[in-house]
Parts: sequence; structure tokens; C-alpha cells
Amino acid sequence: MTASSDYTPPKVWTWNKASGGRFATINRPIAGPTHEKDLPVGRHPLQLYSLGTPNGVKVTVMLEELLALGHAGAEYDAWLIRISEGEQFSSGFVSVNPNSKIPALLDRSGPTPIRIFESGAILVHLAEKFGAFLPVEPAARAETLSWLFWQMGSAPFLGGGFGHFYAYAPSKIEYAIDRYAMEVKRQMDVLDRRLAESAFVAGPDYTIADMAIWPWYGQLAKGLLYNAGEFLEVESYTNVVRWSEQIFARPAVQRGRMVNRVTGDPASQLHERHEASDFETKTQDKVGSPA
Repeated sequence: MTASSDYTPPKVWTWNKASGGRFATINRPIAGPTHEKDLPVGRHPLQLYSLGTPNGVKVTVMLEELLALGHAGAEYDAWLIRISEGEQFSSGFVSVNPNSKIPALLDRSGPTPIRIFESGAILVHLAEKFGAFLPVEPAARAETLSWLFWQMGSAPFLGGGFGHFYAYAPSKIEYAIDRYAMEVKRQMDVLDRRLAESAFVAGPDYTIADMAIWPWYGQLAKGLLYNAGEFLEVESYTNVVRWSEQIFARPAVQRGRMVNRVTGDPASQLHERHEASDFETKTQDKVGSPA
């Protein structure tokens, strides 16, 4: 490995807005809204404000799976939040998620609207609300929640770590890519060993743990994330590949992956979703277009 740069951290860090990179125009070291704008509200009890990134896909897959089970109360409006344009910093969005990250859900089914932010919290809220995809037996529930929170803690290494330095950083830093590639491969090995002994991540049944993990590690295994399949030798994780294909074949997963999507084949994109019929104008066999 080659030596690093000559950079020496200053005594006190200051914000350099010209730091470059794909997200330089929206990343900032302070919280709170940058502009006043209310969020739109549709007619369904569940209002989702999101983007078709892996974290957003977790929730749209969950909602589509609930609808596929016949839970009519899971009907939802999905509104597109274009993070590259700073829409997550509107006053309306910040009121639903003070952390200004997608996804954010507003549950208006009761007398007082409930805001839920962080994708894992949204999955648990929906699972408990509809009594689906989260076991009630204590040991099975603990296993499911353990893998759910494994994903919440691990994915930043894949996304903000490996994905950023491999795909988005303005310059390639060997140390950073090596460091995060090593950790992502370790995580893939953790999953592969688990899936060698279990049909799904938390056990024999499909749960919110799979819905949380698949948009990150399942899409990575299918070569749909960062175009890094060859670099990370994802085909060597045969159990992850098997699981990834099994989940990708689910119609609800294919629908969920389309919602709020703004990249890839236009036929795979459904920028907003308000009714099940919104999918009818899209070509389902093109859903697998690379991100």
C-alpha cells in the first residue's frame, strides 16, 4: 500500500464548503432547516417521504409486502425527497425527521399523527402495527431484532465508508478503500456463514431483518450497488447470492425497489406512489436495471 498524503489535521477543524465530492453541496456540519416548505399529504394514513436508496427501499418493500398479505391499512403515499437538491432540509421534512435523512414516515391513522424516522424504527413500527414479519416468540423475536440492528450498525461501513470512497469521493484514497473493503468483505462473510445454516437471516421465516439487509447486501451480491461486484468478489459468497436471488424474485420486493427510484432504466422508476395501480404503467421485467 502506498503512503498517504501530506495532509496534517489543523488544531481546529473548519467547514470547507469547496471540499468536492458528489454530495459536497448538501453535506454540512449543522442541523435544522434551510428553507420553509410544507410536506405534501395524500389521502392514505401512511405518508412516506423518501428516496429509492437502500435505506428507502427497506420501507417500501415492507409496505408492499404488507399489502401483498392483505393489510389494507398499509396503503400509503410515497413522496419523493430529492436529497441532491436539499429537499431533506425543508422545515416540513425536518419536523418529521430532525436528522434530515430519508426515509421518514408519518402515521396519521390515529387521533394524533406519529412521526417515525430511521429505517429500522420504521420497520419495527410497521411490523408491530400490523403483526407481521416480526416473530412474537421471544427467542425468534430477539434473533430478528439482533440481525436488524446488526444491519443498522454495519451498513454505514458499506455505504458511507466503502461506497463513498470507492464510488463517490473526488479522489481515490487507497488506504480508505482498503480499510472499508476489508470490513465489507468481513460482513459478507458473517452473512454467508449465517445463511449457510438458515434459509433467511433470522431463521426459517422471512422477516424485517431480511428487508433491512437485502437492499444493502443483497443488492451488492447481485452487482446492483456501486458496480463493485467483481472488486469484492461477491460471487464467492454463495449463500448470500442464493438468498439475494430468492428475495429479489418476490413481487413485493420488485415493486418496493421501484418506488421513489430516480436512477436506472426509466421503466424501473416510480417517482411517487399513491395507488397500487401506479405500477401498471411500468414494465416489471426491467426492475433489475443497475443502479
